[in-house]
Amino acid sequence: MNNSPITGKDRIMTIDIIRGFALFGIFLVNMPAFHSPIFMKSRYGQGMEYSGVDYWLDVLFALFVEMKFFTIFSFLFGLGFYIFMNRSEEKGLKCKALYLRRIFALLLFGLIHVVALWFGDILHTYAVAGVFLLFFYNRKLKTILIWAFSLLVVLNLLFALNLFIPREIITEMEESTAGGFAGSLEKYVEVYQQAGYLEWVSYRLGTEVGFVAVNLIPASIPVFAMFLCGLAAGKAGLFHHVSSHLAFIKRIRLITLLISIPLIAVLALLKMDILDFGVKQLYAVQLFKSLTGTSLCFLYISVLTLMLQKETWQKRLRSLGYAGQMALTNYLMQTIVSIVFFVGFGFYGNVSLLTGSILCILIFALQMLYSTYWLKHYRFGPFEWLWRSITYMRFQQLKQPEEVPLNQNQNTPI
Repeated sequence: MNNSPITGKDRIMTIDIIRGFALFGIFLVNMPAFHSPIFMKSRYGQGMEYSGVDYWLDVLFALFVEMKFFTIFSFLFGLGFYIFMNRSEEKGLKCKALYLRRIFALLLFGLIHVVALWFGDILHTYAVAGVFLLFFYNRKLKTILIWAFSLLVVLNLLFALNLFIPREIITEMEESTAGGFAGSLEKYVEVYQQAGYLEWVSYRLGTEVGFVAVNLIPASIPVFAMFLCGLAAGKAGLFHHVSSHLAFIKRIRLITLLISIPLIAVLALLKMDILDFGVKQLYAVQLFKSLTGTSLCFLYISVLTLMLQKETWQKRLRSLGYAGQMALTNYLMQTIVSIVFFVGFGFYGNVSLLTGSILCILIFALQMLYSTYWLKHYRFGPFEWLWRSITYMRFQQLKQPEEVPLNQNQNTPI
């Protein structure tokens, strides 16, 4: 029995490129929270106020970025789960035990990340929700899809219910928290700008980490729904035999495009206050961000998948695929670099949305270059290597075998 990861020839380049695309989108969404007090404002039901170029950039993000890329990443996690389990079975490995160790390692990464660095960690949520995928691995495709879309319907119904809360109750809630908000925001920014690392972590434990823990279950609903969609795609063989499913993928592209257009139009009207729900405006925006998050997720995936059937696009986006292969390393490094830069060097609270976005693009461009260089010499990214070593309970070979150079049409294990 060969207790080792999947070899390079078994990777699917399309998945890596889509993962890299999702990783970039997630970084764009996360960047404002790295340099501005978005967390504290959202806790009190307040949104960031922008003007000029930042205002229009915020509108653009709401329409095409926010809640659109973590859904893609979640979809790919579910797809990766199926590939991992299926290939482990083919190799005669104890796939459930391996997967649970894999999930446990991911949970460790997530807990360290959320406690030591940043409230916005998604890894711990993936680890907790990912355990439940084991209950669906052997279920029928139809059953998986029913569960997935039922969860999405429930989630959006919960968002919609907020619109039926009496305005008087919302107004009273806002008035009761208004005084505390100003003081909390001032303290929050002060700690981020002036506190030492240990004081900063201690403050975050009471302010951020507890709130994240309380919201773990609600946050897991959309994540797990997309896990199931990815699992269903794996069972259907959509990415193993793309050429056999081109007609279906084109239908998905058309359907999601037609659904997305009116949803985006309404969201644009809400973001620009042309359509005004008064005190319920944030709830309405949240609902349509969620709806467009699902429709655009499938639109982006289908468009990219069809594009990548052409060798020209495969070559153009290859570096994006390398970044996707090292998604865990790049995701964690995005946090480390951003926290060190904005918090460590005192730029927190003094960066515009435009400046933050430009920095995001520059950092990610460097990550693509670094990932391309790294994978020419090594089989895994640093954190991927550690993750696999824990999963398989032995240190994995890190360096690329000299006699087998990295093939332009092959990658490293999932």
